[in-house]
Amino acid sequence: MTSITSSDLSGDNTNGSGTSGAIAVFKSLPAWARWSLTAAIGVFVLTVVQELSGTELLTSANASGGMLRWAMPILLAGLGGLFSERVGVVNIGLEGMMILGTWCGAIGAFEFGPWGGLLAGLIGGALGGLLHAVATVQFGVDHIISGVAINILAPGLTRFLSDRLFPQRGGSISQSPRVDGIGDFTVPVVADTFGSIADQNIFFLSDIASILQGFVTNLRWFTLIGLLLVPIASFVMFKTRLGLRLRICGENPKAGESLGVGIYRHKYIGVIISGAFAGLAGAFIVIELTGLYRGGQTNGRGFIALAALIFGNWRARGVLTGALLFGYPFAISLNDFDATGSGVATRALLLVVVIGLTAYAVYTFIQDKKITSNIVLAGTLAAGILLWYLRTERAAEWVPNTMPYALVLIVLVFASQSLKAPATAGMPFRRGEA
Repeated sequence: MTSITSSDLSGDNTNGSGTSGAIAVFKSLPAWARWSLTAAIGVFVLTVVQELSGTELLTSANASGGMLRWAMPILLAGLGGLFSERVGVVNIGLEGMMILGTWCGAIGAFEFGPWGGLLAGLIGGALGGLLHAVATVQFGVDHIISGVAINILAPGLTRFLSDRLFPQRGGSISQSPRVDGIGDFTVPVVADTFGSIADQNIFFLSDIASILQGFVTNLRWFTLIGLLLVPIASFVMFKTRLGLRLRICGENPKAGESLGVGIYRHKYIGVIISGAFAGLAGAFIVIELTGLYRGGQTNGRGFIALAALIFGNWRARGVLTGALLFGYPFAISLNDFDATGSGVATRALLLVVVIGLTAYAVYTFIQDKKITSNIVLAGTLAAGILLWYLRTERAAEWVPNTMPYALVLIVLVFASQSLKAPATAGMPFRRGEA
């Protein structure tokens, strides 16, 4: 079957060459410049869509601050998945380890304060990681089965423990007493500077300032810790001897074993660290988002964290990007569906998705010089979502809750071909086998 090329459609490839050259120049930029330029383009798209849709929420300080806050559990659990899968162990049990972290974080915060809750949540998740490591590394249990078992065990175990401990402390079988948060802070001078620029209503510039204002205003200390863990995790994984040994467990454990690396020991380390990060994510939900433990409050964030990990190509900064992307719709909905239930800003997000899908289709066509199935799928989805946008005046309240999961599916469908998972992730390893 003959494929349709860009030169067939245009008659020449002058524009295509120019665009390809621009893409080549973009790829040649340093990493920080590429990320900054991409972020600026994203803000510009939000600014334009905001003007077209008659809303001011897309680039508001509340939206960016809320995005950072709601992304944090996904980020922490995603970093946990990074350590586990880099040593070759698929951790479907992140959700269950987060649940253990929520319960331990609540009881720890109630008894010893918020910092005690943070430590207790970390320990609770690490114990879940230890259980997963014993099952998968020591006994060779299928990774998916072990993870699902932990996801089933954690809710039942925490409900049993809640029945024994929370009613005597003013809670109930499904809810803990209220606990205090660690607190927040605002960066002096910087927040005021961004706020004054945002108040001047300068196209695009004020929108950037408003978003940055949200990042430095009422910033949770726990959030700052989570953000600092991103470069720390990246440094440990890719710049240290420990990280090298962890990665060889997931890439070529046989070669590592021949060089004297303790494969079992390092797999244990990676999976336990994974559980500890997931426990921190659960503790964040309790201590900073809700102020108490409640059954089912993780809401599947462990699975979204796995999607953020895949979206981020098994790298820490990619996990951060995915977490922010998936947390943004939640942040918008908090401000959009108030007492009036407007839904205008959430409807505007549909147009943002249309632009993103169209840009992906154009970029892929320029790169491949032919119409592929992904381009057809992206174009079809963009047309359908655009029709939905044009036929509605406001979004229904169920849209923000489903949009992160829809984004997960869209991202995984279109990004899967350019991703590279650890070579032996999910595969069993037995010492001494050929």
